[in-house]
Amino acid sequence: MNKKAGPMFYVFLIVFVFLVMFPFLWVLASSVKPVAELFGDRAFIPFTNNMTGENYESVFVNYPFLKYLWNSLVVSTITTVYAVLVASFAAYAIARLNFKGKTVILGLVLSVSMFPQIATISPIYIVLKNLGLTNSYLGLIIPYTTFTLPLSIWLLVTFFRKIPFDLEEAAKMDGASPMQTYWRVILPLAIPGIFTTAILVFISAWNEFLFALTINTDDEFKTVPVGIAMFEGQFTIPWGEVTAATVIVTVPLVIMVLLFQRRIVSGLTSGAVKE
Repeated sequence: MNKKAGPMFYVFLIVFVFLVMFPFLWVLASSVKPVAELFGDRAFIPFTNNMTGENYESVFVNYPFLKYLWNSLVVSTITTVYAVLVASFAAYAIARLNFKGKTVILGLVLSVSMFPQIATISPIYIVLKNLGLTNSYLGLIIPYTTFTLPLSIWLLVTFFRKIPFDLEEAAKMDGASPMQTYWRVILPLAIPGIFTTAILVFISAWNEFLFALTINTDDEFKTVPVGIAMFEGQFTIPWGEVTAATVIVTVPLVIMVLLFQRRIVSGLTSGAVKE
């Protein structure tokens, strides 16, 4: 028999949601305040009568912010397509084909994803510098593979394992090759998992900072996280413009997560419970 949640549950729930949302709400409030009200006695008043959109206007007028957005979109999109495409083949082989060393391969994939970025940035930068790929889109797409590809493989393996093997056996009985089985039977059934993986990979690539900061130093190829971090004022850090840019970048991701939250949760918990 299910018990109804008591009033204390809702109190704790409201407090929890407030604590989670407070940083974003504070950034949102700061983005519409005049500079004079960001500090001093009025700094702790969330919204005032002097709200303004000057910070948002300044982001686009005084900085190449549209270029930063375009760079992030290009790099994140290409990284997502590339990583998910390669991972789908690797995950299919690991989940559906019988060969020795599958556990070792998965272990290697996990170990690669556990390396801290700071430990790999120096050799990656040297290689890209020698190849002339710094300050380019490709110079970010290649290192982004080090964390997006393992993530994609791990997620897709769980999805491919949930597909009934009877369908694959029926395709083999009809004379289909492994590749034909993959394209015509397995892949269409795995589309929800691929979609979930693509969302998570895109968000990871969009938010990446260290590689983008180190490899692309030219304004022409900077991504949004780096561009915001490099906002500079004449004497102080322009916090109003920084918060406005943060809101502009965060809102689309929040909307995307809210729209596809069921798919994301399904992707993260897939395989956790035996059906």
